[in-house]
Parts: sequence; C-alpha cells; structure tokens
Amino acid sequence: MVTATSSDIEQAAEVLRAGGLVALPTETVYGLGANAEDPAAVARIFQVKGRPPSHPLIVHIAAAEHLDDWVETVPETARLLAEHFWPGPLTLVLRRGHRVPLEATGGLETVAVRVPDHPVALALLSAFGGGVTAPSANRFGSVSPTTADHVRTELGDGVDLVLDGGSCEVGVESTIVDVTGEIPSILRPGGVTREDLEAVLGRSIAVPSTSHVRVPGQHPSHYAPRARVVLVEPEQVVAEAELAQGRGHTVGVFVPASFAGVPVKAHAVVAVPGSMDAYAYGLYGFLRELDQQGCDLIVVSLPGEEGLGLAIANRLRRAAGPRLSR
Repeated sequence: MVTATSSDIEQAAEVLRAGGLVALPTETVYGLGANAEDPAAVARIFQVKGRPPSHPLIVHIAAAEHLDDWVETVPETARLLAEHFWPGPLTLVLRRGHRVPLEATGGLETVAVRVPDHPVALALLSAFGGGVTAPSANRFGSVSPTTADHVRTELGDGVDLVLDGGSCEVGVESTIVDVTGEIPSILRPGGVTREDLEAVLGRSIAVPSTSHVRVPGQHPSHYAPRARVVLVEPEQVVAEAELAQGRGHTVGVFVPASFAGVPVKAHAVVAVPGSMDAYAYGLYGFLRELDQQGCDLIVVSLPGEEGLGLAIANRLRRAAGPRLSR
C-alpha cells in the first residue's frame, strides 16, 4: 500500500491550518478535508464539490476521548458505540458543541462525528490537532473515490494537497447512527453492520426510510456513475442486459455470483463477488470502470440486505435514483 510520509502529513496539517483543502484516505472512502472550525475553509468544500450548503458534513476527530470537545453532551449509548467501533466506519449524530460552526452542519443543531480507522488519517488528525470536516472527495452526487487517483481525476486543482494512502479497505461510507434521542436509529447504512450494532446495544435498531435529521448520503440520487443504473431482479439481469444491448445501448452488467459463468451479450461484464466484504470493497471501482469503458446503461440487481448487503443495496438504489443535473 502507498503510504504518505511524515513530511507529507506535516505539510497537509499546515495546509489545513492555512484554510486549505486536503484529500485524505480513510478506511471507507477518500475525504475532502478542511479545518472544521474555519467557516471559510468549510465553505470551500461545498464550492469544490458543488454540494448544496444544506447538506451537513462529518467532523473527523483523532480519538474517542475528544468527542466531548465537539458535542454538547454524550449519552451513554454514544459512549458505548464509540468504545466498540472507534476507530472505525461508524458516525454518531449528536447535539452540536460550540466548536462546530453551523456551516459544517448545514445549519442544524446536530453534528455528525467519527474517528476514522486509517493510519494516514489518524496521523493527520493528530498532527493537525483539531477536527476535520471531510465528505467524500468527489463531485456531489457522483461515485465516491476509493483511491487517490480517483480524487485527482475528479477534483484536480480544486484540492490543495492529496495524501495517498492506497485503496480504501471498506469501500463504502460509514454507518450513520442518530443517538440524539432515547432510541438510536441508522440514518445511513455503511461499514458497521446493523447486526454488529444490535449485538453491542442488545436491542434491535431501526433503519427508517425517512428522517427529520439531515445527514450525508440522503439525497435520492447519490453515488451515481455517468451511466444510467437500472435495478432488476437477479434472475432478470442477463436478459435485461442483452435486451438493452440489442436496443443500441452500451451496456455494463453486474452478474450476481449465483449466475457466475452464464454467458451474457453486453459491452462490459462485472462478476459480482460472492463475499459482501469484497463486493463493498469493489463497488465504486466497478461503477467507475464501466463509465471508463463507455457504458451508458448499467444493469444490476440488489444483494440480500444482511450484513454489508444493506449498505450496498442502499448505494445502488441511490445510484439508480432520479438524476441531479451535473
């Protein structure tokens, strides 16, 4: 794995102190980072991404013991989850503390916070000595980046410095859990599974289809390639792909593991891994590759929604959602 040097990390910390933007690797995806306490720097994130200012950002901190510095209060449920899952792909939504400007929260009195599980990200947060707001380092609504090259290709000179930490190990964003009330709920499924959360909490945890709390990744169209994404049942994938190809589309198709080896007439074929861990790791790379191959239509089915399958299905549904203008 490519790893940024200590000199790179010190330089990145200086860029953040000066109000600049740094792309940093995490275990989930690459983030576009700014000093969380600098409203002007935070505003640059929205400008570079083309992100609506009402969409809140996640504040990344170096360790769980710093959580009290960024939020108003920390309920016992939040402490329990932080103890078990930080560093890691879990984001907690809590009441905003005085250090967090409203520019970082989309004007909300809640803030999303996490401790990433990547040595480069943790080294940067330690060297910087503060919080870093870091949404995914891509244009708003498009496929999230899982390599430094993805960031450079998509954002170019919009980023002052890119720290290369290799490919992201999880491959989908963090799970966002609302712990502002008595009953926690999953606002965005991600790298920590619902089953793992329920095992720690000793209770079932809801995944509401809508929420009064705005968090990243809730837009109907998100994580989307340039190609249009069509969702079908697993047994219909091959036939739908061949039909669309016959109608003149340049088709990319995700063939489920249960149909491995079945011939399909399409421009590009992705063999879906049988492991959900491997599928999550490769998902955004698969979508980017089909765009690069010139596909204008991608045919895919949803996985079962157990474990990481819940997060993968969420990303595919949003990739297939009504498109934003780009």
